[in-house]
Amino acid sequence: MEFMLTLRRRGISDQAVLRAMDEIPREHFVEPNYTDSAYADHALPIACGQTISQPYVVAYMTEQLGVRPHHRVLEVGTGSGYQAAVLSRLAREVVTIERYRTLADVARKRLQALGIENVEVVAGDGFAGVPARAPYDRIMVTAAAEHVPQALVDQLAEGGIMVLPLGSHAGPQAIVKLTKTNEGLSQEHLIGVRFVPLLPGQAREF
Repeated sequence: MEFMLTLRRRGISDQAVLRAMDEIPREHFVEPNYTDSAYADHALPIACGQTISQPYVVAYMTEQLGVRPHHRVLEVGTGSGYQAAVLSRLAREVVTIERYRTLADVARKRLQALGIENVEVVAGDGFAGVPARAPYDRIMVTAAAEHVPQALVDQLAEGGIMVLPLGSHAGPQAIVKLTKTNEGLSQEHLIGVRFVPLLPGQAREF
Protein backbone atom coordinates (compact mmCIF):
# COMPACT_ATOMS: atom_id res chain seq x y z
CA MET A 1 0.00 0.00 0.00
CA GLU A 2 1.32 3.43 -1.02
CA PHE A 3 0.46 4.81 2.44
CA MET A 4 2.85 2.42 4.21
CA LEU A 5 5.56 2.81 1.56
CA THR A 6 5.49 6.58 2.06
CA LEU A 7 5.97 6.20 5.82
CA ARG A 8 8.90 3.83 5.34
CA ARG A 9 10.42 6.03 2.65
CA ARG A 10 10.26 9.02 5.00
CA GLY A 11 12.20 7.15 7.68
CA ILE A 12 9.63 5.51 9.96
CA SER A 13 11.28 2.22 10.93
CA ASP A 14 9.68 1.10 14.24
CA GLN A 15 7.79 -2.06 13.26
CA ALA A 16 5.22 -1.71 16.06
CA VAL A 17 4.40 1.85 14.94
CA LEU A 18 4.14 0.79 11.29
CA ARG A 19 1.85 -2.10 12.27
CA ALA A 20 -0.37 0.26 14.33
CA MET A 21 -0.61 2.71 11.40
CA ASP A 22 -1.51 -0.18 9.11
CA GLU A 23 -4.20 -1.54 11.45
CA ILE A 24 -6.13 1.69 12.13
CA PRO A 25 -8.57 2.58 9.30
CA ARG A 26 -7.86 6.29 8.83
CA GLU A 27 -10.97 6.74 6.65
CA HIS A 28 -13.10 6.31 9.80
CA PHE A 29 -11.56 9.44 11.33
CA VAL A 30 -11.89 11.99 8.50
CA GLU A 31 -14.97 13.99 7.50
CA PRO A 32 -17.16 12.17 4.91
CA ASN A 33 -16.24 14.53 2.07
CA TYR A 34 -12.53 13.83 2.63
CA THR A 35 -12.72 10.01 2.59
CA ASP A 36 -10.95 9.83 -0.78
CA SER A 37 -8.01 11.81 0.68
CA ALA A 38 -7.86 9.90 3.99
CA TYR A 39 -4.45 8.32 3.28
CA ALA A 40 -2.85 11.32 1.52
CA ASP A 41 0.20 12.57 3.42
CA HIS A 42 -1.18 15.91 4.54
CA ALA A 43 -3.40 17.28 7.31
CA LEU A 44 -7.16 17.46 6.75
CA PRO A 45 -9.79 19.72 8.34
CA ILE A 46 -12.21 18.32 10.93
CA ALA A 47 -14.99 19.96 12.96
CA CYS A 48 -14.45 22.90 15.36
CA GLY A 49 -11.71 24.40 13.19
CA GLN A 50 -9.29 21.60 14.08
CA THR A 51 -7.29 19.18 11.90
CA ILE A 52 -6.32 15.53 11.67
CA SER A 53 -2.52 15.50 11.38
CA GLN A 54 -0.80 14.12 8.31
CA PRO A 55 0.05 10.39 8.62
CA TYR A 56 3.81 10.99 8.63
CA VAL A 57 3.60 13.39 11.60
CA VAL A 58 1.36 10.93 13.51
CA ALA A 59 3.85 8.11 12.86
CA TYR A 60 6.89 10.30 13.62
CA MET A 61 5.56 11.60 16.95
CA THR A 62 4.42 8.11 17.92
CA GLU A 63 7.86 6.68 17.10
CA GLN A 64 9.61 9.41 19.12
CA LEU A 65 7.34 8.71 22.10
CA GLY A 66 8.74 5.17 22.41
CA VAL A 67 5.53 3.60 23.78
CA ARG A 68 5.80 0.14 25.35
CA PRO A 69 2.96 -2.34 25.99
CA HIS A 70 2.87 -1.67 29.77
CA HIS A 71 2.64 2.13 29.44
CA ARG A 72 -0.18 4.48 30.36
CA VAL A 73 -0.26 7.35 27.86
CA LEU A 74 -1.90 10.77 28.10
CA GLU A 75 -2.80 12.46 24.82
CA VAL A 76 -3.69 16.16 24.90
CA GLY A 77 -5.93 17.10 21.95
CA THR A 78 -8.12 14.16 20.94
CA GLY A 79 -9.37 15.76 17.73
CA SER A 80 -10.77 13.03 15.49
CA GLY A 81 -9.50 10.26 17.80
CA TYR A 82 -7.06 8.93 15.18
CA GLN A 83 -3.85 9.48 17.16
CA ALA A 84 -5.44 7.90 20.25
CA ALA A 85 -6.45 4.89 18.15
CA VAL A 86 -2.86 4.46 16.92
CA LEU A 87 -1.55 4.77 20.50
CA SER A 88 -4.13 2.20 21.68
CA ARG A 89 -2.33 -0.46 19.64
CA LEU A 90 0.95 0.23 21.45
CA ALA A 91 0.04 1.07 25.07
CA ARG A 92 -1.77 -0.67 27.91
CA GLU A 93 -4.02 2.36 28.40
CA VAL A 94 -4.59 5.73 26.74
CA VAL A 95 -6.28 8.72 28.38
CA THR A 96 -7.06 11.47 25.85
CA ILE A 97 -8.42 14.95 26.64
CA GLU A 98 -10.24 17.31 24.24
CA ARG A 99 -11.48 20.88 24.91
CA TYR A 100 -14.35 20.58 22.38
CA ARG A 101 -17.08 18.32 23.75
CA THR A 102 -18.42 17.68 20.21
CA LEU A 103 -15.06 16.28 19.12
CA ALA A 104 -14.71 14.25 22.34
CA ASP A 105 -18.17 12.68 21.89
CA VAL A 106 -17.61 11.83 18.21
CA ALA A 107 -14.14 10.39 18.89
CA ARG A 108 -15.54 8.24 21.71
CA LYS A 109 -18.19 6.80 19.36
CA ARG A 110 -15.63 6.13 16.62
CA LEU A 111 -13.31 4.29 18.99
CA GLN A 112 -16.21 2.22 20.40
CA ALA A 113 -17.37 1.35 16.86
CA LEU A 114 -13.88 0.00 16.11
CA GLY A 115 -13.88 -2.06 19.31
CA ILE A 116 -11.04 -0.05 20.89
CA GLU A 117 -11.57 -0.46 24.63
CA ASN A 118 -8.32 0.81 26.20
CA VAL A 119 -8.89 4.51 25.41
CA GLU A 120 -10.70 6.86 27.78
CA VAL A 121 -11.88 10.14 26.20
CA VAL A 122 -12.22 13.11 28.57
CA ALA A 123 -13.72 16.54 27.72
CA GLY A 124 -11.72 19.22 29.52
CA ASP A 125 -8.79 21.61 29.63
CA GLY A 126 -5.73 20.11 27.96
CA PHE A 127 -3.38 22.47 29.81
CA ALA A 128 -4.56 20.89 33.07
CA GLY A 129 -4.15 17.31 31.83
CA VAL A 130 -5.98 14.55 33.72
CA PRO A 131 -4.28 14.51 37.14
CA ALA A 132 -6.69 11.92 38.56
CA ARG A 133 -5.08 9.28 36.31
CA ALA A 134 -1.45 10.41 36.69
CA PRO A 135 1.38 9.56 36.61
CA TYR A 136 1.76 8.85 32.88
CA ASP A 137 4.69 7.00 31.32
CA ARG A 138 4.26 8.98 28.12
CA ILE A 139 2.47 12.22 27.19
CA MET A 140 1.76 13.40 23.64
CA VAL A 141 0.42 16.89 22.90
CA THR A 142 -1.14 17.28 19.44
CA ALA A 143 -1.52 21.08 19.39
CA ALA A 144 1.22 23.71 19.52
CA ALA A 145 2.12 25.16 22.92
CA GLU A 146 4.12 28.37 23.31
CA HIS A 147 5.65 26.98 26.49
CA VAL A 148 5.71 23.57 28.16
CA PRO A 149 2.61 23.28 30.41
CA GLN A 150 3.87 22.70 33.96
CA ALA A 151 0.77 20.68 34.91
CA LEU A 152 1.69 18.13 32.24
CA VAL A 153 5.31 17.95 33.42
CA ASP A 154 3.99 17.30 36.95
CA GLN A 155 1.87 14.39 35.64
CA LEU A 156 4.78 12.74 33.81
CA ALA A 157 6.38 9.81 35.64
CA GLU A 158 10.10 9.96 36.36
CA GLY A 159 11.88 8.52 33.33
CA GLY A 160 8.81 9.46 31.28
CA ILE A 161 8.82 11.12 27.86
CA MET A 162 6.65 13.94 26.53
CA VAL A 163 6.48 14.82 22.82
CA LEU A 164 4.86 18.10 21.79
CA PRO A 165 4.94 20.84 19.14
CA LEU A 166 6.49 23.93 20.72
CA GLY A 167 6.71 27.46 19.39
CA SER A 168 4.85 30.66 18.61
CA HIS A 169 1.30 30.25 17.30
CA ALA A 170 2.21 32.77 14.59
CA GLY A 171 5.74 31.60 13.85
CA PRO A 172 7.97 28.53 13.55
CA GLN A 173 7.22 25.45 15.63
CA ALA A 174 9.20 22.27 16.23
CA ILE A 175 8.47 18.86 17.67
CA VAL A 176 10.25 18.72 21.03
CA LYS A 177 10.99 15.57 23.02
CA LEU A 178 11.25 16.01 26.79
CA THR A 179 12.60 13.34 29.13
CA LYS A 180 11.93 13.71 32.86
CA THR A 181 14.80 12.70 35.16
CA ASN A 182 15.47 13.31 38.84
CA GLU A 183 17.68 16.21 37.72
CA GLY A 184 14.91 17.90 35.69
CA LEU A 185 13.88 17.89 32.04
CA SER A 186 16.16 17.15 29.11
CA GLN A 187 14.97 18.69 25.85
CA GLU A 188 15.62 17.56 22.29
CA HIS A 189 14.44 19.59 19.28
CA LEU A 190 13.35 17.47 16.33
CA ILE A 191 11.56 18.42 13.08
CA GLY A 192 9.79 21.66 12.15
CA VAL A 193 5.98 21.45 12.03
CA ARG A 194 2.78 23.51 11.85
CA PHE A 195 0.02 22.70 14.34
CA VAL A 196 -3.20 24.33 15.49
CA PRO A 197 -2.65 26.21 18.79
CA LEU A 198 -3.04 24.59 22.19
CA LEU A 199 -5.59 26.80 23.95
CA PRO A 200 -6.39 26.91 27.67
CA GLY A 201 -9.78 26.05 29.13
CA GLN A 202 -12.65 23.98 27.86
CA ALA A 203 -14.46 25.41 24.84
CA ARG A 204 -17.85 26.94 25.64
CA GLU A 205 -19.34 26.41 22.21
CA PHE A 206 -19.43 23.24 20.12
